[in-house]
Amino acid sequence: MRGGRDAGPESGRGAGPGAEADPGAEAGPGVRAGGGGGAGRGAGVGTGSGSGAGTGAGAASDGGVGMGARDVDGFDHHVLKSLLGAWALAACSAQESAAVEEHLGTCGPCADEALRLREAVGLLHPEESLDLDPGLRTRVLESCLGRRPPRIPLPEWAAPYDAETARLDALLQDIGDAEWHAPVRLRWFENDEPVSRKTTVAGVIAHLLAVDGLVGTALGLQDPLGAEAPPVPDPTRRTEAFWRASHFPPTRAVRGPWRDQTHELIRTVSFAGGGSGRLAVGYGTVDDAGGEDGQRVELPLRDSMVERAFECWIHAEDIAEAVDYPYEPPSPRHLHHMIDLAARMLPTTLAERRRSGRAAPSRELVAAGAPGRSLRLEVEGVGGGEWFIPLDSPGASGSAESEVAHIALDGVEFCRLAAGHVAPEEAAAGQLGDREAIRDVLFAAASLSRL
Repeated sequence: MRGGRDAGPESGRGAGPGAEADPGAEAGPGVRAGGGGGAGRGAGVGTGSGSGAGTGAGAASDGGVGMGARDVDGFDHHVLKSLLGAWALAACSAQESAAVEEHLGTCGPCADEALRLREAVGLLHPEESLDLDPGLRTRVLESCLGRRPPRIPLPEWAAPYDAETARLDALLQDIGDAEWHAPVRLRWFENDEPVSRKTTVAGVIAHLLAVDGLVGTALGLQDPLGAEAPPVPDPTRRTEAFWRASHFPPTRAVRGPWRDQTHELIRTVSFAGGGSGRLAVGYGTVDDAGGEDGQRVELPLRDSMVERAFECWIHAEDIAEAVDYPYEPPSPRHLHHMIDLAARMLPTTLAERRRSGRAAPSRELVAAGAPGRSLRLEVEGVGGGEWFIPLDSPGASGSAESEVAHIALDGVEFCRLAAGHVAPEEAAAGQLGDREAIRDVLFAAASLSRL
């Protein structure tokens, strides 16, 4: 503690009978404490047995311990003692703080009291986590870039991927060798049922490496699967092929290739510029068999990078849960990008489910672009907002005037629903209106998930 040097009763000059006065104090003749009834007015007056204690700053304390210390900057002992509480709370002025701290070097009882007060103040503050705020990196980068813009800026739609891969890499750096083999259960929804697949921390990173390779190949980068890549660019088939091609279970060695690929993706989209966001990235086909004749699934690069950021965050949470590591959701701005992408994908997903018989048939078909029956999706909390989801045709426009149902969810809860980590029946905090439409949208959100 600042100013809390060891100061026992001996530190008060002239603490005992016959003690010498402080040589540095202004003392007149007769400053020794005697047994008589009179004592001089010097600053080092002792605590003799006589009744005539001196009137200087070194008069006896309440507890009978000689203070012996001179006035500090015009403050006497009693004033300085009364300031200890404010000093412990850092509520003193600069002059008062300096005086108190100088006094603590010469007054043992006040030093002990100051130590007790500082410890008590520490108990008033809640314990803070040592883990960094997930938005800290974004704020630091924004501050730096605001002072000196980059020569080659990163497109805004690639920023969530940059942030989430950096956060996951920091987690991986903290874990030990043995934790790379900790079991991790990947969860998603398939055919309206929850399914899971058991792997390890290293297996999850191998999965991210394989699927991120879809974005890399669309940008002209080398495919990490090489000759083992399946003919159809399907995430699940690529992951299975990568796992099978490994002669041994993946180890922490997979971190290097994964990290190198994330950096290469960021560099490539930065050099390509914002216009590259329209480039198509293939994700296989929509037919259940995973064959080559189904309808191809594609996302523009700008959405694909957000989707990869979303999956990186979700699987980072899977890893953090497996190794008992605290992990926070993305920053509000990046979380909003992820929620917006999922909400925009819902109309097409509803149409696909309707064709396969898993959703109710259309009731009121309208011309493309015209307002049709809509569900209002209200996502609460940071990164949230409102979206109107057309129910009968992906080409229709959602509108408040055509609202027939309303769902309210927390932002992180909605993302976990879209990741297949929350059952549709348990997701919505509030539901109002057409129950069939509500069920269809909730199950469509869950069906966005995959391995």
